[in-house]
Amino acid sequence: MPFKSIFRELRGKKGLENKQKKLSEAKCVQGHTKSHITTEGSLPSQSALVQESLWANLPSELLLDIFGRVEENETTWPARRAVVACAGVCRSWREVAKEVVKTPEECGLLTFPISLKQPGPRDSPIQCFIRRERATSTYQLYLGLSPALAGDPSKLLLAAKRIRRATKTDFLISLSANDFSQTSNNYVGKLRSNFFGSKFVIHDCQPPSNSAIQSNGWSRKKVSMKKVSPRLPVCNYNVATISYELNVLRTRGPRRMQCNMHAIPVSAIQEGGSAPTPATFTNGLDEMFSPLTASTEKNQKSTSTNSVKLPASICNTRDPLVLRNKIPRWHEQLQCWCLNFRGRVTVASVKNFQLVASVDTSKNVPAAEQEKVILQFGKIGKDIFTMDYLYPLSAFQAFTICLSSFDMKPACE
Repeated sequence: MPFKSIFRELRGKKGLENKQKKLSEAKCVQGHTKSHITTEGSLPSQSALVQESLWANLPSELLLDIFGRVEENETTWPARRAVVACAGVCRSWREVAKEVVKTPEECGLLTFPISLKQPGPRDSPIQCFIRRERATSTYQLYLGLSPALAGDPSKLLLAAKRIRRATKTDFLISLSANDFSQTSNNYVGKLRSNFFGSKFVIHDCQPPSNSAIQSNGWSRKKVSMKKVSPRLPVCNYNVATISYELNVLRTRGPRRMQCNMHAIPVSAIQEGGSAPTPATFTNGLDEMFSPLTASTEKNQKSTSTNSVKLPASICNTRDPLVLRNKIPRWHEQLQCWCLNFRGRVTVASVKNFQLVASVDTSKNVPAAEQEKVILQFGKIGKDIFTMDYLYPLSAFQAFTICLSSFDMKPACE
């Protein structure tokens, strides 16, 4: 028998044995896993198993009662962690949390990370503290009523790191005090100043909830899509600009600052007006309130690995809200400029300021709204500052405005 014929015969027998072996193994596996096979032929996900648990099948009336009791009793941190824990049980519990837990404008409380992007209360301000770390060039925003409470890590709201460059300075803002990467889910936004430290731009990692801003510009970093998270925030939106009046002659007097809030229309402070209130994070910061849709994944997969540059223009469909610093009065006995901080500021500093709305008489804004202090910032000790903000500013917007005071150049003083 020729050698080729013998080789074909042996190969045919071996192939038949392999087919029979694979078929027997498939039958064995099917017998052992028959009860776990889904309709699509894949194992059920962990979220599907949780939804089938007893926790997910509790009556909605009972869940509303549970959340109502927890929301009413736990109004301060760290006890308010219980509200976040209840919202993280499963999807049905999160839906109930959306109904029970109100926004900071309505309840005056900060609960979820999205609360840092929502406007503050209209009447009583949210009182915070900023601690500056000179060695690491970092700034940490805490929720509290005294400096002693500001050191509790559970009350950390936002953190910023200053990065000096040749022609500009960036403040990267994050939810974590140890992670300032712009490719991280902790990234919230940034503050950028010009060379003179007289003009600043506030960048938000997610688009505003209103249609006032179409686009600002994509990140110019060349990052491979294989190395980043599918929820990477690839766009920074210009939501506000801050400008300080240059004091070239170094004359005595308070500095002047102005904030143009492009994401907040002036109608927000008119009677019956409302400020934009985002409900979700678009970069995955708040996993429980922002599920990633299939269409978003498809769009992100089609993103090119090369840098994309869009026109850095801001398209305002409504008049933006303009804030200015309240002019202090000269105190003859103390021989200094003074403002009434209502006991929240105890150390004189050029960084101390109060912001009020600057509007025309044609906007029909009540006089009380024009005199209301929306944001105040001041020093109370070495590297300790207070920050109190009201509607329509959010904690993120207020924090970035206060950060601009730390990068002020002598020409602006």
